[in-house]
Amino acid sequence: MSLASSQTAIVVARVGRYRWAICALLLAATTINYMDRQLIGILKPLLQGELGWSETDYGHIVLAFQAAYAIGLLLTGGIVDRIGTHRGFSIAIALWSLAAMAHALTRSLSGFITARFALGLGESAHFPVAIKTVAEWFPKSERALATGIFNAGATLGALVTPLLVPLVVAAFGWQAAFVVVGALGFVWLAFWLALHASPWQSRHVTRAELDYIANEPETASPGARVRWRDLLRYRETWAFAIAKFLTDPIWWLYLFWLPDFFARSFKIDLKGLSVPTAAVYLAAGTGSIVGGAISSWLIRRGMPANRARKIAMLACALAVTPVWFAPSVANIWTAVAMIGLAAAAHQGWSANLFTTVSDRFPQRMVSSVCGLGGMFGAVGGMLIAWITANLLQWSGSYVPVFALAGGAYLVALALFHVLAPTRSATVAAAI
Repeated sequence: MSLASSQTAIVVARVGRYRWAICALLLAATTINYMDRQLIGILKPLLQGELGWSETDYGHIVLAFQAAYAIGLLLTGGIVDRIGTHRGFSIAIALWSLAAMAHALTRSLSGFITARFALGLGESAHFPVAIKTVAEWFPKSERALATGIFNAGATLGALVTPLLVPLVVAAFGWQAAFVVVGALGFVWLAFWLALHASPWQSRHVTRAELDYIANEPETASPGARVRWRDLLRYRETWAFAIAKFLTDPIWWLYLFWLPDFFARSFKIDLKGLSVPTAAVYLAAGTGSIVGGAISSWLIRRGMPANRARKIAMLACALAVTPVWFAPSVANIWTAVAMIGLAAAAHQGWSANLFTTVSDRFPQRMVSSVCGLGGMFGAVGGMLIAWITANLLQWSGSYVPVFALAGGAYLVALALFHVLAPTRSATVAAAI
C-alpha cells in the first residue's frame, strides 16, 4: 500500500462511518423495489396458464409499468429536489408498496394493468432520490462505490425473489406473494424514519465525518427549483439520457423475460427456474459493487473522475458482448454464465453512469437530471417490451433481442463520450 493510500485509510477511519448505514438503507430499499417489480416476471408462466394471458397481454402489463415509470420519472426528480430526500423516499415507498399489494385483489387483465401502472408511478422516485442521497452523504471519491453497493439491491432483490416466491406460492397461493413482498416496504419505512436525516441534521454524524462528506464546494439543501428546459441546455444531460435510453431496456429485458427465456428454451417449471435465475442475479450483484469500486479505486489513486468512470464503463461494455450467443447454446448453465456476466456488467455500468450525474451537476440538480434520464430509459424499456412481446408472439425467437443487448453498451459509451468528453463550463457555472 502506498503512503498516500495509507494516509487516506487513516483519515477515513477517524471521521466515522454513519454514511454507510445510510447506504445500507438504500441497499435494502433497492432490494424491495426490485422484488416488487420482478415478481410479475417470476409468476408469468403460472399466471399466463391460470389467467389465460397471451404474449401480447403480458407485454401490455409490462408496458403499463414502463409508461407509468417514464411519466413518474419526468415529475419525481424535480419534486425530490424541492422537498428533499427524507420526505421524498418516505412518500415513494409507501405508494409503491400499496400498489404492489393491490395485485392480490384482481384476476383480470385490466386490473393487473392498473396495478402495474400504479407500481410504476411509485417506483419512479427510487433512483432519483437514492442518487441524490448518495450525493448528499458521500464525497466524490466514494460515490461510485456507494452507488454500486445500493444498486446491488437490484440484483439482490432479483436473487431473493425466485427463491422466496415458489415457497410462498406453494403454501398460500400467488396472491400471498404480492402481499408479502409489498408489506416489506412498510417495514423499511419504519427504519428510514428512525435513522435517516440530512447529514448536517443527523445526531449520528460527527463533525469530522460531516467535514469529510462536505469536502466539495457545493450545497445540498432542497428548495431550488430546476426547470426541464434548463436541464436540456447541457450536453451532459443528453449524454446521460441517451445512455439510459440505450442500456436500461436491457436490464428490463432480463427482469421481465429471463424466467420465460429459461422456461421456453430449457423446458423447466417454476421451481426449476429458481436456481438459474438466482445465479444470474448473484453475478449481477457482484458486478454492481465491483464496477463501482473500479472507478472509486482509480480516483483515490489520482485519476480524474471523468476518465475513471469511462474506463470502468468501457470494461463493462466489453464484458456484455458474449450475451449475443446465449439463445444459441444448448446447455442452460452456459446460457446462465453468459447472461450472468452481461447482467454483472450492466450493473457495474449503471453504478458508474449514475455517478457521472453527481460528478458533473450540483446537488440541487441531481434528482432532476436522474429523473429526466431515467424517463428516457423507461421509454427505451417500453420499446423493448413491445419488441420482445411481438417477436415472441410472431416467431418465438430471442436471438435478435439478445443481439441488441450485446451491442447497446458500446454504442452508448461512444455517444456519451462524444457528447460529454469533459465537464462543460456551463455546468460548472451552475454550481
